[in-house]
Amino acid sequence: MPPAATETNGQSKDEKNMPYQGAQPYGMPDDLVIPNVMDLDGTDERLWVPQAPDVWFRPLLFGTSQGYFVNILKVKKSGVLSRHKHTGTVHAFTLRGKWHYLEHDWWATAGGYSMEPPGETHTLVVPEGVDQTVIVFVVSGAYVYVDPHGKAERIEDVFTKLQMARDHYEKVGLGADYVNQFIR
Repeated sequence: MPPAATETNGQSKDEKNMPYQGAQPYGMPDDLVIPNVMDLDGTDERLWVPQAPDVWFRPLLFGTSQGYFVNILKVKKSGVLSRHKHTGTVHAFTLRGKWHYLEHDWWATAGGYSMEPPGETHTLVVPEGVDQTVIVFVVSGAYVYVDPHGKAERIEDVFTKLQMARDHYEKVGLGADYVNQFIR
């Protein structure tokens, strides 16, 4: 019988298409896959957790063991949304609309990315005439909401966001445990 044809890396075609045969690291959480998260108009409205008047978030991941969360923020109003300080890095991907911080010259617009360093305090504004702004946020640490002089008013982190989602999902009939699928 002739030997199996080999690829350039020394593996046979059968081996190349074979899944990894070893054990995964002990304690590693399951992958998280959420279909159609970018279908912003066709989703069940119950998935959007009210955060403030005309502001909602849709959780994608609650990293409780590492203190971070990922969510989609949907805003249907203009003006100041919040003034806050970051205790960790924040990555933002703007899907719709536009927004900026009063403390900076730059504008985040649809299709753009921004990174906000830990320690920065800024005031998030959606300009007049923008009907909807949608942003994916990857947040490490917490938001410390402050007054214009930096006095802390409240804190939001992975655990407060998780509790908001649990309470909302219970209220809208999905059940408090619906949120468990997002915890890693």
